[in-house]
Amino acid sequence: MYKTQRNTTESAIIVGIMTPTITRWEMEDSLDELEQLAITAGAHVTDRVTQSLTNIQPATYVGSGKVQELKHLADERNADLVIFDDDLAPVQLRNLERAIGCKLLDRSALILDIFADRAQSSAAKTQVELAQLEYLRTRLTRQWTHLSRQKGGIGTKGPGETQIETDRRLIGNRIATLKERLEKIDQQRTTQRKGRDQFTRVSLVGYTNAGKSTLMNALSDENVLAEDRLFATLDATTRRITLDQNKDVLISDTVGFIRKLPHNLIESFKSTLDEVRESDVLVHVVDLTHPRYEDHIQVVRKTLNELGSGEKPVLTVFNKIDALDEPGLIEALGNEFEDVAFISAARGIGLETLKERLLAVIEKDFVERIAYVPMTEAKLINHIYEVADVLTEDYMYARNGDDDAPPRAVARLRFRSAQKFARDLDPALRPFQELTPVEA
Repeated sequence: MYKTQRNTTESAIIVGIMTPTITRWEMEDSLDELEQLAITAGAHVTDRVTQSLTNIQPATYVGSGKVQELKHLADERNADLVIFDDDLAPVQLRNLERAIGCKLLDRSALILDIFADRAQSSAAKTQVELAQLEYLRTRLTRQWTHLSRQKGGIGTKGPGETQIETDRRLIGNRIATLKERLEKIDQQRTTQRKGRDQFTRVSLVGYTNAGKSTLMNALSDENVLAEDRLFATLDATTRRITLDQNKDVLISDTVGFIRKLPHNLIESFKSTLDEVRESDVLVHVVDLTHPRYEDHIQVVRKTLNELGSGEKPVLTVFNKIDALDEPGLIEALGNEFEDVAFISAARGIGLETLKERLLAVIEKDFVERIAYVPMTEAKLINHIYEVADVLTEDYMYARNGDDDAPPRAVARLRFRSAQKFARDLDPALRPFQELTPVEA
């Protein structure tokens, strides 16, 4: 993955359309977000252009008259780039660039550019480069000749800037190499996750910039990168926290979601998002001060369904209540959501209640059982204490049914544990399931 240095702020025009399935306020809200993405990438948005269409134009996305309007506006503003709020087909991108005469990006290209700028670890850089190449593979046309090393700017980081020297065959080879590298990363992370099986695993999910990393820092007393900007966190970070006495869990901070998140990006970030897929409980962090927080909730739910994690237990956490102007909203949301907490991660408000609610969600699937374990199985007894809440422990003698062998000294453990731990314990306890207590 390649990155260029930005010496000046680029000027941009953003474009959105309204169709029979997209209302005006939905379009404007999406453009507000697109503008924020452009600012995050380092651009200054000078204008926004909109059009109401019955159908998207297959050749140019917008109507021919609007194309001419964009050309005149780009010339008048001396714009560096025009950004479209939806993904453009290669033919649309080619036709628009020829007609308008300046650099063009769609939403996916812009998000990929931001990810390229944010990627710090080797894994994140590999994931982003793969997503960029998958995106570019169908867009190898003469339009990319303007992406030279000298020009730079938004949308030119990564494989795009070397497009003059690259063809489809080389890109295909590079994609294969990156996929092999990501498979190794995935294997390494799978091995790491196996060492965490004795813990309940919790993932922080939510719309980008909802405050997940700030909450992570507040709960773990760590210093995970937390900034007031989109996609500040790309790599999953895992910490061990204590919810109650002897109640430790592993909590992971993951990449934020956003509407129209590029599919290639989701596929490339598989090893990172596996933290979400393999977690036992999700903590859905919502920025309650955002005017469209309800839409953000729906976007996150949709993305979780795409990841196959839509049925996991969820604790919904409404963040930034210290900046809320509608005190009655908290009571209303409390009645609407079954498992919910209200906090200010930045100020540490409501964190103890959050821990209590999270523990309650975790314990919903706890099962209680009794096991007779020979005293010689000290390792197994210790493991039960590690993964379960031992309610009582008694000592006695027991034997296998009508067996004439001398009775064995055993510990009778009554314990509660999550179902996943109960299933894991079954094979270890199976040899002793016929043990029954006898008189001393």
